[in-house]
Amino acid sequence: MTLKQFQEPLGAPWRRPLKGRLDQLVVESEVLAGNPLGDPYRRPLYVYSSPGVASGAATDVACVYVLQGFTGQLDAWLGRSAFEPTMIERLDAMFSDAGNPCPDAVVVFVDAWTSLGGAQFLNSTAIGNYTDYICDEVVLFIDANYPTDASSQRRAVAGKSSGGYGAMVLPMLRPDIFGALASHAGDALFEVCYLPDFAKAARALRDNFDGSLDAFKKQFAERDRFDHGHDGDVLNMYAMAAAYSPDPDHPTEVLLPFDLRTGRLIPDVWELWLAHDPVRMAPRHADALRGLRRVYLDAGRADEYFLDLGAQAFAAELTTLGVHHTLELFAGGHGGMTYRYPPAIRELLVSL
Repeated sequence: MTLKQFQEPLGAPWRRPLKGRLDQLVVESEVLAGNPLGDPYRRPLYVYSSPGVASGAATDVACVYVLQGFTGQLDAWLGRSAFEPTMIERLDAMFSDAGNPCPDAVVVFVDAWTSLGGAQFLNSTAIGNYTDYICDEVVLFIDANYPTDASSQRRAVAGKSSGGYGAMVLPMLRPDIFGALASHAGDALFEVCYLPDFAKAARALRDNFDGSLDAFKKQFAERDRFDHGHDGDVLNMYAMAAAYSPDPDHPTEVLLPFDLRTGRLIPDVWELWLAHDPVRMAPRHADALRGLRRVYLDAGRADEYFLDLGAQAFAAELTTLGVHHTLELFAGGHGGMTYRYPPAIRELLVSL
């Protein structure tokens, strides 16, 4: 058998040529330079332009920023599950569907990975200022280099899990930047999604790390393979604490909201976490939420982290505050939700 090399990729079902354009960029952040974890301040940034934008026909378009989940890295958006299109291909197909037109737009995939797995898209003395990175650097870069409308009312944010958390809180913290949101099973109602894991983390610390958080950090930093069963519960709680409860007396350290030996709740630290719960944040940011043009929420009814209940609780707060929104609970769990992202992005774009 003789192999022949072709200049152009084959139009095979596992590789679909885009009608729009995907730019895979690297940007340098002043905000993240010198961050406490020593994580890279040069960051990948993926920017998808719909066909009309890519051809130059569409200008002053809306823009949607997409945030990844905890431990997610940007190149995962290019990953392929068996017999399924990638996220980028799904997005391109939506924009290219002449039978169901979608407004042209720019869709930005933001990297907020850290060596702890993520930053919850917040500013933290223990991790770095990721709210500022997104809102004050990435957004300005996109508006300067792509034909986007720079109004907050033409800008939206979307994400799943921790990315869904970011999608809920960023418009509350920075209503000058975002005018709509879509959250897929975002972290919310912390006593339901986080509290049950405190005992698991305490037990893992006892059994795997002799009860020592320092031993965990040392071993985790030296690993070349992530063992979720061994490290996952402790890592998740430590990373969330780095985002929600950095130690005010030692700003690069964290306060955990439970006793390391017993898992018993430490109320003062737990209150710091609750202050970052979207359900509790909503009343403090009611005006910002009322100013949003679209709030789209969904979650699987069998979500393993009970984030369906979190979505319901957040929706209930929005109802109390008079914030128009939609909530859809569907058959499914926390995974396998990529197919839901493009329709949600369409919902946002139609409203912008």
